[in-house]
Amino acid sequence: MRVLVTGGAGFIGSHVADAFIAAGHAVAIVDNLTTGKKENLNPKAEFFPVDIRDARLAEVINDFAPGVIAHLAAQIDVRKSVSDPVFNAEVNELGSLNLLNAAVRSKVGKIIFSSTGGALYGEVTEPAGADEDHAQEPISPYAITKRSVEMYLYAYAQLYGLGFTALRYGNVFGPRQDPLGEAGVVAIFCGKMLKGETPTIYGDGKQLRDYVYAADVAEANLRALAAGGNRIINIGTGAGTSVNELFAALKELLDFKLPAVYAPPRAGELFRSVLDCRRAEKILGWRPRTALRAGLERTLAWYREK
Repeated sequence: MRVLVTGGAGFIGSHVADAFIAAGHAVAIVDNLTTGKKENLNPKAEFFPVDIRDARLAEVINDFAPGVIAHLAAQIDVRKSVSDPVFNAEVNELGSLNLLNAAVRSKVGKIIFSSTGGALYGEVTEPAGADEDHAQEPISPYAITKRSVEMYLYAYAQLYGLGFTALRYGNVFGPRQDPLGEAGVVAIFCGKMLKGETPTIYGDGKQLRDYVYAADVAEANLRALAAGGNRIINIGTGAGTSVNELFAALKELLDFKLPAVYAPPRAGELFRSVLDCRRAEKILGWRPRTALRAGLERTLAWYREK
């Protein structure tokens, strides 16, 4: 199959592109390299340095003629989305609409969209985690635009027959995640602790997150090529890990001696964000393969090498 990956030079997108290529698919990558990195590009993929908002995107899609587009390109900085919601909407909504319109014109069969579960559901009290029908309480423009694109996908499926699968991720971590800027807590902690610096824990550190390994997320995208038609599917582990537990695990793996530094909690931060992923197993035949400790070991090994 011919698959186009937007954001394929980024953290998650590069893992997705690698998984498609390893499975024997022909892959093209679209990335403007604003946050993506050339070193993340798989050499077996065609590369087009194009912004998803650019009119040239339609030419790339038409010329490459993909059967499926895995759409990961986005403005991912939650803080940036709050400080500049217009720019956030231009990239995440208008850029996605540019992509969808080009896909319809070029008769692309399906879009696999990388959405968010952690930022969309709000506070999760259910023991099993938030399922896909959980109330949605996005408190950032970033999360709002992700939900908006999901709704556009549904509309385009009804209007034009463009298939989709929307994957709502938990807190993705793994190799290639930048420890600087808007990064996940695993990347930030690894970056600091490997330099002998103590990371800051905001609040009491008891807040829970659903950490899912990047290679497992890529596997979910691979399975979505042929399954999950017109469905929204959570991709996580169903288990919550506290920031304190995460820090303790990294301390042990690194033999790190310094204690944590605590700071006042940040406004608007959720206490518990965990995803119920039973639909992924039922529809995609997917479940996470990588335990948190194993994922942390592999991530640390990559950071050490770099």
